[in-house]
Amino acid sequence: MNLRDLRYLVSLADKQHFGQAAKACHVSQPTLSAQIRKLELELGIVIFERNNKSVVITRAGSAVIAKTRRALEQIDQITTIASDYQDQMVGDFRLGMIPTIAPYLIPDFLNPLSREFPKLDLIVSESITAELINQLDKHEIDAAIIATSVAETHLKTIALFDEPFWLVHPSDHRFYHEDVIPLRELKKENLLLLSDAHCLSEQVRKLLSQQGSSVEHGFRATSMETLFQLVSNGRGCTLIPALALSGPYMTGMGLIAKPIKEEQAMRRVSLVTRKSYANSKSLANISRLIKENLPNTVRII
Repeated sequence: MNLRDLRYLVSLADKQHFGQAAKACHVSQPTLSAQIRKLELELGIVIFERNNKSVVITRAGSAVIAKTRRALEQIDQITTIASDYQDQMVGDFRLGMIPTIAPYLIPDFLNPLSREFPKLDLIVSESITAELINQLDKHEIDAAIIATSVAETHLKTIALFDEPFWLVHPSDHRFYHEDVIPLRELKKENLLLLSDAHCLSEQVRKLLSQQGSSVEHGFRATSMETLFQLVSNGRGCTLIPALALSGPYMTGMGLIAKPIKEEQAMRRVSLVTRKSYANSKSLANISRLIKENLPNTVRII
């Protein structure tokens, strides 16, 4: 028994004429007749009573044909579902982001993504890097946008952009008249950081250590907004990634942002997913739309 023979069966039941059923199935009448007879022998019942003038469905045949119709409807639905997913831009796409990227990146590319791919439902979650990697391993998300390299061999990385660091200081600071800030000048500053759970803190410490500086401060903020509040109140300065320049806390708080002179004062932002993840088209389109809608403060890769 195969799908072809089941379709022959339904066609003959609809036409109740071997010649017309064969034409509808694009086969010869002897071929269709032989396959129907083979199916009857396999099932051990007579489905059609034949004579020179008509084809009549038997009682047993009616029951078999009814089940066959339902089975073919289900099979056709499977084909439709598979067809929908062939373009890979329908259904849910679960994207994780680190907190120092999510609130600044989402507004730029979410609307363009919705316009171009209205059938794709982007589900965004925010967490620190270690938790996002864990969620990838558990298949709880499809991909993650992070700012650190990954050592896990089962993951693959798609580079998106390099994000320079900027210094944020109060308006009455000694840097007010400077256009660009050398890293060496930060040795004299009380530099405020996020908590160690955020990769940004380690990135800043590593950057300063290359200049022979270190950051020793008892307070660790839990969010970028808290850092901005502290800087606004004259508690120190902070380094922020370039995307955060577009945040609402950069206006109306007396804060000034200056670029860092050194080229190495940056971090690489990437899209990370499992090597086994099958929806390569969605990854490519999301990566493309992110790059197409970035501000000029970052360097697209």
